[in-house]
Amino acid sequence: MASFLQVENISKSYGDKVLFSNISFNINEGDKIALIAPNGTGKSSLLKILAGLDSSDRGGEIKFMKDIKVAFLDQMCDFNPENTLFDEVYSRLGSTYDVINRYEKAIASGDERAIEQAMSAMDAADGWSAEQRIKQVLSSLKLSRLDQPMGSLSGGEAKRAAIALMLLQDADFLIMDEPTNHLDIDVIEYLESYLQKSRCTLLMVTHDRYFLDRVCNTIYELDRGELYSYKGNYSFFLEKREERYNNMQANIDKARNLLRRELEWIRSTPQARTGKARYRVNAFYDLKDKASVSLGSQQMNIDVATARLGGKIIDCENVSFSYGERTMLDDFSYKFSRYERVGIVGKNGAGKSTFLNLMTGLLQPNKGSIELGETIRIGYYRQQGMSFKPGQRVLDIVQDIAETVTTADGHSISATTMLNRFLFPHEAFNKQVEILSGGEQRRLYLLTILMRNPNFLILDEPTNDLDIVTLNILEEYLQSFKGCLLIVSHDRYFLDKTVDHLFIFREDGAVKDFVGTYSEYREFIRENEAEQARLAKIEAEKQEHKLAMQKDATPTTPAPRKKLSYKEQRELEQLELDIAQLENEKHTLEEQLSSGTLSVSELSSASERIGEIISTLEEKEMRWLELSDI
Repeated sequence: MASFLQVENISKSYGDKVLFSNISFNINEGDKIALIAPNGTGKSSLLKILAGLDSSDRGGEIKFMKDIKVAFLDQMCDFNPENTLFDEVYSRLGSTYDVINRYEKAIASGDERAIEQAMSAMDAADGWSAEQRIKQVLSSLKLSRLDQPMGSLSGGEAKRAAIALMLLQDADFLIMDEPTNHLDIDVIEYLESYLQKSRCTLLMVTHDRYFLDRVCNTIYELDRGELYSYKGNYSFFLEKREERYNNMQANIDKARNLLRRELEWIRSTPQARTGKARYRVNAFYDLKDKASVSLGSQQMNIDVATARLGGKIIDCENVSFSYGERTMLDDFSYKFSRYERVGIVGKNGAGKSTFLNLMTGLLQPNKGSIELGETIRIGYYRQQGMSFKPGQRVLDIVQDIAETVTTADGHSISATTMLNRFLFPHEAFNKQVEILSGGEQRRLYLLTILMRNPNFLILDEPTNDLDIVTLNILEEYLQSFKGCLLIVSHDRYFLDKTVDHLFIFREDGAVKDFVGTYSEYREFIRENEAEQARLAKIEAEKQEHKLAMQKDATPTTPAPRKKLSYKEQRELEQLELDIAQLENEKHTLEEQLSSGTLSVSELSSASERIGEIISTLEEKEMRWLELSDI
């Protein structure tokens, strides 16, 4: 395989904090790599250096293979808010956009020579299909309002627009920083399927472990400023990292044993040392450095009490809610039980966050009632994040809630101790909240929710901006949480580990209860779609057989044939062409359905199209028979 990227001795520090030092690696054509590390250890900095948006300290070298095209997807989407969605994407296609602009100007000028040159450039750049392809990619990412101003897009829509722009560049090498943040599950699965099939080379940072497992074949781990490579999936990485830590610990223990003996020598009288080789003195200090390495990594410690939970939780009866004519929730009735764990899934805009706001009293239903039990203490972790005043410090935020926090074993600890447990050292207490990283703000926000000792936790997209290590700790806490959980998340792995059943939100405001994990739900959907495709195929075969029987039937007393009019003759010829085209399309779709390579959305679309084709064929074939009998 050709080497697409060679990186040698790059480093990055911020003040006294070293993110990585003199790291080197090579990425070959076809590699699909996930970069894993805790927040704040340099993942995004490394990607930005590779993308040319930042530079390495102390030199280093970054070499991309000549003539390959590189596309970068940043966490933050920077768009012109005045442009429409279509114009913004269209204008960022670089040379293709310039070629199309020159062609349009040539047409407007009427200059035949300029038009001829512009048409040749359009042919070379395949500019004729650019508009069609833009619409196709945007549609695949559920972006249908092409005239919508960029400034009015939601966070999820803006992220999808950025992904569309990346895909439209047809790059050989993709660099992606948290591509699944703010996306709904259907779009994540579409992007997952696209990257699985694509021959592109890929380096990405993601906390979505299913996405990582299904797309990537290699994992890079950034640990204590060094880079380690693992060929395999996430489970393989966990196993091999544990082996690496065990080997490192064995070497450290060995170094400490040697150090004890060398320490006796180094502390001996000066007269004894003067006759010793100088190299042994130098080796002693090298050994001391090796023995002083600590493999213990600081991890967030969630240890908070849960308030007592009574028998009555939340009772919903015939609840409906609408924004104008748009129904977000329609006649919903449900009684929550003690220790229930519910996941909420559905497309963006289906009403998931609206439902959470209804449960917490931030919105009132248009119809029906929501009653909360007397012991309910809700902790609501909102997707928008925490609200704070400009200049407010980390310590101010927690002390405004409480000076002390009750732990799971009933003890009281200070708010500062709890900050330490959530990885905020003493020197961070006086930091202003607005200068914290996204991950730090999320950790602080989670602390402010949990220190109130809730017994009904409502989490709206809690996995955004959290690294995999922190997610694992949060999952372990939620699995042992002595209360109720209501979780909206696009992270399928997180849902599988934390909830027992799902509320499936439909676009018409209906809510379906599915007992099982998200993976079980997706398997149910796939089996249902496969069954629908099988039935459609059987129906198509019946129609073909029926048509064949009609063609083979010979009338015993043929009626005298009437001559077709010119218009009818033309109609018959067109019908024969249409039927042949529809049969070919149906045959192609049937082959695709049975290939097993289609994504969920493609399966659904293909099944619907087959149904339309069968209906159209029936009409056209009946009309063909009528005209043929004349």
